[in-house]
Amino acid sequence: MTIEHPIGPSTAAASVVIDKFDYDFGPRSTSALERSTDPGRAGAVAALQTFYYALNHRDLPALAAVWADHDLVQLNNPVGGLLRSKPSVEDLYRRIFASDIGLQVTFTDAVTYAWAPAVVFAGRELASYLSARDSDTDEGRHEVALTIRTTRVFGFSSKEGRWMQLHHHGSIDSPNALHDYREAVRAGARAGNSDGG
Repeated sequence: MTIEHPIGPSTAAASVVIDKFDYDFGPRSTSALERSTDPGRAGAVAALQTFYYALNHRDLPALAAVWADHDLVQLNNPVGGLLRSKPSVEDLYRRIFASDIGLQVTFTDAVTYAWAPAVVFAGRELASYLSARDSDTDEGRHEVALTIRTTRVFGFSSKEGRWMQLHHHGSIDSPNALHDYREAVRAGARAGNSDGG
């Protein structure tokens, strides 16, 4: 479903398009960075797809290419807390990628709010990861399902000539699930670092 609403004091002002779509961007996603140069909504979707490709394939250069290089880009999530600046965002994902939790994330069930030159994607991430280690072995580890409410904001950068991520907010509703995920990331980061990662 698509809904168009005028924004501003007159109908000549920009309009916002609101629709719902299951993007299904996850482990099978491919990089679409070259298509993120399209100044229309399709370019923003290509940038979003590239983010999920990078996240699931632990591709830090691809992930960094999607984030705007500005001191006020912001990431609010259960592991990193509130982070501002591209280097801070990169550092968080570097730690997650170096861990051994095997994080896999699929973005789905999204409402998209599009108006020139910004697009907001608000939906759900269906994720899985490996539970925290009880010892130095993988004994007792199992796959854990996780649902994350997420919002991602993209803007078209005339300087870069493509869509860039400006903001991300992720929330985990269950306190127990949040605790377990944080513990797995902490333990996984220690294990990843001890393996030279």
